[in-house]
Amino acid sequence: MKIQGKMFLWLSVFILIMAVVYGVWSKEPAGATALVMAFGLSVMIGFYLAFTAKRVDAGAQDDKEADVADDAGELGFFSPHSWQPLSLAVGGALAFLAIAMGWWLLYFSAPLILIGIYGWVFEYYRGENQNQ
Repeated sequence: MKIQGKMFLWLSVFILIMAVVYGVWSKEPAGATALVMAFGLSVMIGFYLAFTAKRVDAGAQDDKEADVADDAGELGFFSPHSWQPLSLAVGGALAFLAIAMGWWLLYFSAPLILIGIYGWVFEYYRGENQNQ
């Protein structure tokens, strides 16, 4: 994590320099403000990564002699046959379509979204997948 923290801190220095150059050259406040905010976000991420790197063991990315396989590990459990994301996608698409077509469409999308969220959260608490 040390290298990622350093990368973000160097990126924040670059963004700050570009914010000053852009602000002086263009005299346009919106873009300069956006660059200053990007600088702040980059500093926060870099500080967090550098701060956390001191408290955890060194990873394979910090070792110059490490192989790709040294950082391999368990990725987690992924549901192989879940239909719940489809319900969430259809409900979300209808909800965003409601902005363009009419708010009445939310009456049809909200139940689909709620059913999808409920089903996804409790998918492994009942049925054939209960013991996984």
